Amino acid sequence: MRVSAMAKAAGLWYNAPMDLEPFIRDIPDWPKPGVGFKDITPLLADPAALAMAVEQMANPFRGKGVEVVVGTESRGFIFGTAVAQALSAGFVPVRKPDKLPWKTHKIEYELEYGTDAVEIHQDAIHPGQRVLIVDDVLATGGTMKATLELVDKLGAEIVGVTLLIELGFLDGRAKLAPYDNIHAVINY
Repeated sequence: MRVSAMAKAAGLWYNAPMDLEPFIRDIPDWPKPGVGFKDITPLLADPAALAMAVEQMANPFRGKGVEVVVGTESRGFIFGTAVAQALSAGFVPVRKPDKLPWKTHKIEYELEYGTDAVEIHQDAIHPGQRVLIVDDVLATGGTMKATLELVDKLGAEIVGVTLLIELGFLDGRAKLAPYDNIHAVINY
């Protein structure tokens, strides 16, 4: 089995539980002063760490009847498609405005510095389908709340939310009520 140099240096092996935090790089003052950005690109570049991240995101939802995985633009696409494959489910993207070519539903939400919006195709999910929502990071919760509202609007049964990282100190989870089946692999 091939093990990456970074995984070897951290004493981590693919076939054992893996601490993924060493693969997350802190970038101070990005994208603006005072923000500490969690850079996942080292994890994405490491085959063992990426595979373990996907497994740790998917495992709590195995056997739960997930039919569709929804991933939010853009890093939610990376993990969402991999989690969908791991769960033998379909994949549906939630995108920024004007990126989807068919009829959409749109939800606008507040940011620290303005507003944004996300969209989903109106026919992407059928009423009653069991859906898992995937993203890379839960921060203040605005994007995830909007995604949950879009999926709910389509009449889906939301099985849960799975994330690579939760920035718990920002309390984004509080915005997601009444959805409470939220799993994060790494918590800060």
